[in-house]
Amino acid sequence: MTISRDETAKRTRLSPDERREQLITLGAKMLAERAIEDISVSEIAAQAGISRGLLFHYFPTKQDFLLAIARHANAELLVRVAPDRALGVSGMLRDSMERYIDYVSENRTSYLALLRGPTSVSPDLAALVDLTRDAIIGIILAEVPVPISDADHPRLMLAMRGWIAFVEETTLTWLRTEPISREQHIDLLVESLIAIAYSVDPALSAALRS
Repeated sequence: MTISRDETAKRTRLSPDERREQLITLGAKMLAERAIEDISVSEIAAQAGISRGLLFHYFPTKQDFLLAIARHANAELLVRVAPDRALGVSGMLRDSMERYIDYVSENRTSYLALLRGPTSVSPDLAALVDLTRDAIIGIILAEVPVPISDADHPRLMLAMRGWIAFVEETTLTWLRTEPISREQHIDLLVESLIAIAYSVDPALSAALRS
């Protein structure tokens, strides 16, 4: 009997870390097309060539597995939006927003589900999404060459969290209906941050335009 290449790959013995990474990667691929609550453990186990029960040797519960997939996806998002330091500050901001929109467009089903679906109320997933928001804020502020006083810092962080909420809400609507072009949507996101920054510190706003 001839064994196909896929069957050979499935039967390859992997180390525990390699198997775990394989399962997370398969889950992340499925997440690009489905809401996280619709991830099928049985399908992923079949694709990996293992039993459903063995999958739970690597992840104690389905919730643990879904969290691992979500962490993987969020880490990929942060890699995608990392700034290109060959650009100026305004160029980095726009480039990061372009890549953010491209990423969520490619993964719109999971993006909509994580922010508005049944799993959005999961404390573990909500905490993970919140950490990602803070990481995006950190990425942006790390590139702005303006010192922020201790007095202004709380206002700035509150303003940035408000901007992230604006980004998510407008992007959710844009993904559903696309009332404006991709370029116009990105302009809106960039210009809104510059406007919010001005209310905190005009120098910060000027730096984001540079």
